[in-house]
Amino acid sequence: MPAGALKSFHFPPEFYADDVADIAAGCIQRYGEREWRAAVLTNEIHGHLGIYSTIGAKMGIRAFELFREKGLEGEIFVESFAGSTPPVSCLNDGLQVSTGASMGHGLFSVSPCPKPSARARFSCCGESFEMGLRPEFEQIIKADISRGAALYGRTPQYWSYVRKLAIQYWRDWDRTRLFDI
Repeated sequence: MPAGALKSFHFPPEFYADDVADIAAGCIQRYGEREWRAAVLTNEIHGHLGIYSTIGAKMGIRAFELFREKGLEGEIFVESFAGSTPPVSCLNDGLQVSTGASMGHGLFSVSPCPKPSARARFSCCGESFEMGLRPEFEQIIKADISRGAALYGRTPQYWSYVRKLAIQYWRDWDRTRLFDI
């Protein structure tokens, strides 16, 4: 019996926005249905298709895989170092959805940090590790976001630009190469 409400997450392409439908088959084939489901649900609860929310979904799935590789099964506790100010704090939505470690479930916390970063500590069955976005990917994101802000300000064109970047990163960035552990 599934833990959540859905037995399956197979939706026809017409259920997705056109730009998301365009990457669906490739992402599912390359990264698996678990990452696809986490990224789609994350971006639905997040309210827009975002960069850090998508990175958070990938990070949480990677943490889940690392625990399973060690034979650890159980609830995952997450301590985020992404703070509470966007855009980096958007990582928190992806982490919660992908791991099931939600604030409401008492398994997710945001550590007060003077300098928030795309990093989190994951714990399961007495084992813990930290994972963070590799600096080279962080630099790409920051440069791209700065470029968009300079070109468009916080206009609808900016949000369209961010969406295109988020889709590009979702499609192209492999979670096994994104993070330092």
